[in-house]
Amino acid sequence: MKTNALATCSSCGQTSTIEVYSGINTSSEPELKAKVKDGTLFLWECPHCGKTNLVSGQMIYHDPEERLMIWLLQEGSLPEESVKAVEKSLAAAAETLEGYTFRRVDDAGSLIEKVNIFDAGLEDTVIEMVKHVTKMELSQKGSGKDIMDATLRFFRIEGPDHELTFTYPSGGQMQGVQIGFNVYEDCAGILRRNPSIKPAEGFSRVNQDWVARFFR
Repeated sequence: MKTNALATCSSCGQTSTIEVYSGINTSSEPELKAKVKDGTLFLWECPHCGKTNLVSGQMIYHDPEERLMIWLLQEGSLPEESVKAVEKSLAAAAETLEGYTFRRVDDAGSLIEKVNIFDAGLEDTVIEMVKHVTKMELSQKGSGKDIMDATLRFFRIEGPDHELTFTYPSGGQMQGVQIGFNVYEDCAGILRRNPSIKPAEGFSRVNQDWVARFFR
């Protein structure tokens, strides 16, 4: 679903009317999934100076095939009363959808990561634990400070050993780190043995803050 919105260029300060998506359904608009994954759906070019800017606002991503619904709500994009109204509406919709995973994210990068995770047949709860365990191990070894201070993002799973690739920013560039699939399996086992470690009902945030609550 496209809507018009006013956006201010981060470079020249000029305001333009741009088209943004308030919601997409990958079943009826399958071509938009690729634009989500490569990030182009969240970019707009200023007609005054040519600067590429990031779209701000909120959007519902719905993938019926994966039974996945993600609510992207960037900070400050909606007044609090509007947030509560959307929450109520989404909660009502969620009750009619069985077997679905519902997530809420704060930025486009997190949405892209969620889509990549579920497309790979993985669980985001396990992935967040993999990140946490990896950072703790690096901390104990006294290495990888740039990773410790960075936001790790799942990128892909590849190779005969199903190695997990994560990316993170360092020195103005994106870096990559590979983690063995055995770490994922170990973390999945921890979650199975500890059923209390689970997301809240509804559109819950599953991120590093979420997993850190269980390992203080």
